[in-house]
Amino acid sequence: MKSSLHILGEYTLLMGKTFTAPTRWGMFFRQLMREIYKLGADSLGIVVIISIFIGTVIAIQISLNISSPLIPKFTIGYTTREIILLEFSSSIMCLILAGKVGSNIASEIGTMRVTEQIDAMEIMGVNSANFLILPKIVGLMLFIPVLVVFSMFTGIIGGIGASYADINGMTPSSFIYGLQFYFNSYYIAYSVIKALVYAFIIASVASYFGYNVKGGALDVGKASTNAVVMSSILILMADVILTHILLT
Repeated sequence: MKSSLHILGEYTLLMGKTFTAPTRWGMFFRQLMREIYKLGADSLGIVVIISIFIGTVIAIQISLNISSPLIPKFTIGYTTREIILLEFSSSIMCLILAGKVGSNIASEIGTMRVTEQIDAMEIMGVNSANFLILPKIVGLMLFIPVLVVFSMFTGIIGGIGASYADINGMTPSSFIYGLQFYFNSYYIAYSVIKALVYAFIIASVASYFGYNVKGGALDVGKASTNAVVMSSILILMADVILTHILLT
């Protein structure tokens, strides 16, 4: 069993090998486009579906829990917007993506390791870490703002849809007024900044666990599980730190 210090050292050395200038830029950009589509664009559907339903549920739950006549109904729209912009579309969505994207990266690179494809690349003088990992990290970080913005938009659309159910006095007009009430555009930038950090964590941690697989197919599965668990823990830790730095 490796110690935490050992894992940190291996991870740091791997990132040092990864972040070097590509030998062939044309091949790097072709690989980057493939990773953007595979890791980012393929995740758009699940992001939209989850965001719509979560936005709807948030609006309904807030409406059911605000029963005091002293609290204006536009508070439902205001609170829904704040939850989606500040936390859901960045942190919670990236926790979900850690399961989908992280396991994909770890299993792909892990399979290449156990089938000795990475060893063959090293024998040919190719920097396998740079060739395999860098496009994944850059690709996910480039596309994550798109996923965050789509999540915000569709989550709010879900909340507006819930307002038409007229639950506990919630109306579309009051909900939309609450969406516009004291809107702070910095919160969008705040969510995008957080998501960029989370994207780096997901891609780099998953790549580390996949790259350092030893054994067979069973160990690839264990590496995928470890990648998702470790990415989720680091995302939650980064959420606390970034919130303190960016909002206080």
